[in-house]
Amino acid sequence: MKKMPMNLFPLALGLASLACSSDSETGARPPDLSRNQQQFAVFNPAQAYTPNVTASELSAAITNALSPAPVGATWTYEAETDEGLERIEVTVEAATRQVWGAAARVIRDTAYLDGEMIEDTWDWFAQDGEGNVWYLGEDTTEYENGVAASKVGSWETGVGGALAGVVMLADPQVGDVYRQEYLVGEAEDYGEVVSLDNTVSVEAGTFENCLKTRDLSAIDPELDELKYYCPGVGLALIEDDDVREELVSYTGL
Repeated sequence: MKKMPMNLFPLALGLASLACSSDSETGARPPDLSRNQQQFAVFNPAQAYTPNVTASELSAAITNALSPAPVGATWTYEAETDEGLERIEVTVEAATRQVWGAAARVIRDTAYLDGEMIEDTWDWFAQDGEGNVWYLGEDTTEYENGVAASKVGSWETGVGGALAGVVMLADPQVGDVYRQEYLVGEAEDYGEVVSLDNTVSVEAGTFENCLKTRDLSAIDPELDELKYYCPGVGLALIEDDDVREELVSYTGL
């Protein structure tokens, strides 16, 4: 998953207004799989991955309180980086797309660096009857000097061995570990639930009872992010080493 699924969705923030009740859990330690109780998209590298979902269970209506996606909703995030000001704009499109036999909600996120577009992505999500939000793939394009330069990172459930993952559990519990995407050697991000009761203050507001997750990758040891999802808002903050990405505004929720 790219830096901004801003899953609902994945940058880095570092505005002076940011404050968060958190300790740093980033580092090289692996998750404790013995605590994993979720059976929807279990991460266990010792076993073949088989997501517990079928296309007929999925709907484009995404109502999970920690990852809501009503049509027309928007989120804007900003991060001060060594390269400049990064800005991410996320929009829930009215359109759906058939992915793996399911109608998936299309969510567009576009990344800018100092005002120049560097990445444009169309993500596909759907929700099952339990309330888990599944990630079905993405069509992403990286840009250099205004010209499309790469499609690396694109994948689609059911194509080339790619399988769906979960970006938000219906009932997250501390210690749950789950795959967020799956294409061998290309897309193997997974998440771990760290805590459930965080307070997060960002430019867009102060939010309570926020879920904190740790995102890692089975193939990219440099990926190690803490994310905070807040009820009724969704993703509010990403912490990645000394770079922080915060929600600066949102509409339509």
